[in-house]
Parts: sequence; structure tokens; C-alpha cells
Amino acid sequence: MMKQYVFAGFGGQGMLLIGKFVAMANMLAGKHVSWLPSYGPEMRGGTANCSVTVSDEEIGSPLVDNADVLIAMNLPSLDKFEHTVKPGGLIVVNSSIIDRKVQRDDVRVVYCDANRIAEQVKNPKGANVAILGAMMGADEDAVDTDKMIEAIRLELGERKLRFLEGNKAALAAGMEAAKA
Repeated sequence: MMKQYVFAGFGGQGMLLIGKFVAMANMLAGKHVSWLPSYGPEMRGGTANCSVTVSDEEIGSPLVDNADVLIAMNLPSLDKFEHTVKPGGLIVVNSSIIDRKVQRDDVRVVYCDANRIAEQVKNPKGANVAILGAMMGADEDAVDTDKMIEAIRLELGERKLRFLEGNKAALAAGMEAAKA
């Protein structure tokens, strides 16, 4: 089994971070993983994306040309990566700020009002984790929730542990929204 993900948005939206969460959670589940960040020189406000590959076997290259899953947090990211998703793949769109529909009919699509979900759970900076939850809710092969929560805890580290409960709430609410 090999699964490839692309997480894309503006710098500062937390796409690199949720890529790390997915990589760490799958590593905790005993999988081989790669995480490859890519961002423009502007950082916050510029483009930022990362590719994550998860496999039962060693990974030959971290490059992702045809993703199984795309999370698009902004319109430029959807425009850039929509065509790269494999037929039958999954595209999760942040409908809070993307006002167009996916142009393909050969992929599964989840529209997630990630910013609203983050506000509702009183974690206004948690839109990235809300959309991660939506992806997990829609992806039958996603790593289990306990491993993801442990990965979030580990990646946050001791200094940022105060954000764990808000992220757990955003993750759960995103998962529920995908199932609705």
C-alpha cells in the first residue's frame, strides 16, 4: 500500500504542519513516510505546500506527481494541484475561502468550511486541523484518530501543548463535518 498526499495553501495556514502530523501519525502506525515541503520566498502570505508519501515499503522518492489526496486551503492551490489528483482520488476544499467547485467528476470531493469550524470550536487558528479532520472523515484508509492525536501532541512539543485540546476539538469537528 502506498498513498500520496499534497497539502497546499498560503504560508501561515499550517499546511506544512498538518503534513508533519500525517507523516508522524503514520510513522507511529509503523509505516514508511516521507515529508517534502515547498514554499515561496515570501513565507507568510506566499504559497506553501508539502507532499507526504505513506507506504508499507521503503519509499524511493519523496516527489508526488499524482496524489491520492489533495487538501486545498486557497484558490491558487486548488487551481495548481486539482489536475494532479489521480482519478478516484480525494480533494478536500476549504470552502470558507474557495468559492468555486472542483472541475472534475472523476474524483471524490469534500467541501469543508474549515474556518467556520475552527471558530465554532473556539480554535480560530485551527482551520488546518479542521480540514485535516475532514480528510480523515472522508478517507477510509486514514490513520486512526488516536495515532493522529498522538502525532499532534508530539509535533506541538511541550512548549505548545496548551494548543492540544483546541486541535483535538477541531479534528473531531472536521471529521464530523465530512460525514454529514
